Amino acid sequence: MAMRSLLSRKTLTSVLLSGPKSMGLGLTAAQSHRSLQTFTLPDLSYDYGALEPAISGEIMLLHHQKHHQTYITNYNKALEQLHDAMEKGDSSTVVKLQSAIKFNGGGHVNHSIFWKNLTPIREGGGEPPKGSLGWAIDTHFGSLEALIHKMNAEGAALQGSGWVWLGLDKELKRLVVETTANQDPLVTKGPSLVPLVGIDVWEHAYYLQYKNVRPDYLKNIWKVINWKYASEVYEKESS
Repeated sequence: MAMRSLLSRKTLTSVLLSGPKSMGLGLTAAQSHRSLQTFTLPDLSYDYGALEPAISGEIMLLHHQKHHQTYITNYNKALEQLHDAMEKGDSSTVVKLQSAIKFNGGGHVNHSIFWKNLTPIREGGGEPPKGSLGWAIDTHFGSLEALIHKMNAEGAALQGSGWVWLGLDKELKRLVVETTANQDPLVTKGPSLVPLVGIDVWEHAYYLQYKNVRPDYLKNIWKVINWKYASEVYEKESS
């Protein structure tokens, strides 16, 4: 969907501690030094019910239209407030807005990745990664099964709300598994980390279907993980 100019790419990057290009958000350069950008809810490439039975259509509808949209709405509001504060030279307000921008902007970044990490079984969901990503997983974790076990264990053990990630450390040239709290993007764990697969372990991602049994959700979501997308990101970022 189209984005209207409201925040400079440089400012957005520094606020979120991540490069929009690497997050796959498709941002364009600002037209002037003072131009800004706001964001709109990205379309899904599949129907809400297409991931069933792994993830119900009701969850996908609410997750996308309500939760993700709320992050975007609050993010845009905070960006506009930031713009006004910067125009006025109000440093105190600029500082106060950082947590709201990080939380809501992170929610937008993370969910934009999450939707791409999922795909229906009939379109390849759950099919094991091939090529260089498959080899890298075997090298760093022993096998895909071992990686899944590690991510499931860390995701289940994460206290409160957050995310479990498979990422590429571009500096060390190796795959890593990390967790982040709340809506912190993976890049908050290190500037050289690029997300390949991110799994949302907030209750809103699974509670309507799995109740409080997060491990069952983590077990089943692998049936619709889009390894083709993860492989494409890995190929691009590791070259």
